[in-house]
Amino acid sequence: MDTKYIFVTGGVVSGLGKGITAASLGRLLKARGFKVSAQKLDPYINVDPGTMSPYQHGEVFVTEDGAETDLDLGHYERFIDENLNQFSNLTTGKVYWNVLQKERRGEYLGETVQVIPHITNEIKSFIDSVAKKSQAEIIITEIGGTTGDIESQPFLEAIRQVGIEKGRDNCLFIHVTLVPYLESSKEHKSKPTQHSVKELQSFGIMPDIIVARCNTPLSEGLMKKIALFCNVKEDCVIQNQTLPVLYEAPIMLEDAGLAKIVMRELHMEEKQAWNLDDWKEMVERIKSCSKEVKIALVGKYVQLQDSYLSIVEALHHGGWINRVNVKIDWIDSEELNKDNLTERLGDADGIIIPGGFGDRGIEGMILAAGYARENNIPYLGICLGMQIAAISYARDVLGLSDANSGEFAPDGVHKVIDLMPDQQGNLPKGGTMRLGAYPCNILPGSVLEQCYGEARIAERHRHRYEFNNAYRDLFAEHGMVFSGTSPDNRLVEAVELPNHPFYIGVQFHPEFKSRPNRPHPLFRSFIHAICEKA
Repeated sequence: MDTKYIFVTGGVVSGLGKGITAASLGRLLKARGFKVSAQKLDPYINVDPGTMSPYQHGEVFVTEDGAETDLDLGHYERFIDENLNQFSNLTTGKVYWNVLQKERRGEYLGETVQVIPHITNEIKSFIDSVAKKSQAEIIITEIGGTTGDIESQPFLEAIRQVGIEKGRDNCLFIHVTLVPYLESSKEHKSKPTQHSVKELQSFGIMPDIIVARCNTPLSEGLMKKIALFCNVKEDCVIQNQTLPVLYEAPIMLEDAGLAKIVMRELHMEEKQAWNLDDWKEMVERIKSCSKEVKIALVGKYVQLQDSYLSIVEALHHGGWINRVNVKIDWIDSEELNKDNLTERLGDADGIIIPGGFGDRGIEGMILAAGYARENNIPYLGICLGMQIAAISYARDVLGLSDANSGEFAPDGVHKVIDLMPDQQGNLPKGGTMRLGAYPCNILPGSVLEQCYGEARIAERHRHRYEFNNAYRDLFAEHGMVFSGTSPDNRLVEAVELPNHPFYIGVQFHPEFKSRPNRPHPLFRSFIHAICEKA
C-alpha cells in the first residue's frame, strides 16, 4: 500500500495535547498491525533543542542515532514503542540552515531562493525522509505551535502541498482545538474552534477530523454544531477530555472511534486481530496502586518540571510495576546546604539526581549524594548524577576535599571528572558530546547485572565529561565498583556501592528507553529497592 500521511495541527492555544493525540493514534494504529512512525515539525529558529535552555523548552530528548529533539518525541516513543531518528524532528532553523548550505554549494544553479518552493520543498523532503528511513506504512506528523502563528506558515504550506501531491486518499488532517467551558453561563463555547478551523482553511487545509479538547463532556448538539460549521462529518468530531492518567488517552480515543474513522478516511483495512487488553491492564494496574513512595529529585531546573519529563515518566513506570505511586519532591539543588540537608531529605524514600550542565547548584547535589550514601537511602544518579556521586565519594571517602569536575573547576587539582585526552582543545559546544546509543559491558555479579540480567547493553548518552581514569584504582581500593564500562574498558559507564540498599550512578540516560508497559530495568530496580527497604 501507499504510505499514508497524517498531519496533526493545533488551534486556539498551545498545550492542548497534540503530541499525546498523535502518540495515542500511533498506538492504536500499531495495534492494528501497521508500522507507524512519527515526527515533530517545530517553528522556532533554533537548529535543534540541544543548546536551548531547559526553562525555555523543557528536556532535550535524544534518539538512538544521537539526534537532540523535542520532548514530544518522548511521548511518541513511550506510546508507540518505536525508536525514532534524526528525521523525526525538524525546526525552522534546520530548514533554513540546509537551504542556505545548498545555495552556497551552488545546488540551486543560481536561482533566487524563496520560501516557495525552496523552503517548502526542504520541509517536504524531510517528511519523505522519515518515511524512507523508517519504512513505515503510516507517518504521523505533528506541526508545532498554533495555527495562525507567523512562524508556522511555511510548514502549513508544505503539508498543504503534500496533501495534493500524495492525494487525499493518502493524507489526513487532524486539528486539535480547545472547546472552553464558561462557568458563568454553564456552557461550552464552539466559537474558538470555528475561528481556528477558519484560520486553517485560509491556508488551504481542510481538516478531516477535529479533536476537541475539553475538561468536561461535550453535548451531542454541540458536536453536531462543530461538525456543521467546520465542514467535517458528524462522527469526525472527537472529544479529548482531560484524564487523571495520561496513558488512558489511547483507550479514550479508541472508545471515541478515532482509529476506525482514520482508517475509513484513508481507505485502510485492519491487518490483524487486535485489542488493547495489555494497555488496559496496565492502566488498571496504575489505578490500583494505593501505596506511595517519596522520591527527592534534586536538580537545577525544577521550576519547570518538563525539564525532567522522561525522568518523571520513568519513575512512574518503575513505581507502577512495583504497585506503588511515586510522589516526587522537587528540590532545587541551589537551596540545599549542610544546615537544611536533613530537613529537606530526611523523609525521602529515595534520591535521584538527573543530568544537567553548568556549575549552578552543584554543591547541593554533592551534599545530596553524600546524604544518600551515608544514610542508606536508595540513590540513582543519571549522567551528571553519576559524576556527582563520584565527586562526593572522592571528597568524603578518599579524602580529596577539593575533588571536582573539570567542567566546574578547570584549574582544579583533583579533577575526578574531566575531558578525555582526545577531547582537549578549543572545540565548540557540542563538538565533544557523546550523543546517542553506545554499548556498555556489565560487570558479572554486580547490582547492575541484577538490574539488567544481561552482560552487554546499549544506552543513549548526552554528555561531554567522563570519569577520569587516573583515579580508577584509588576509587576501587576504597570500595567503589565500576560495574559498567565501554567494550574497550576505556570509559566508565556505571558505578555502584556494595553493601548499600541501592546506590548506582550511570553515565547514560536510561529514562529515554522506559515505556509505561515495559519499565526500564534501572527504574524498576530502584523503586523495588525502595519498597524492599520500607
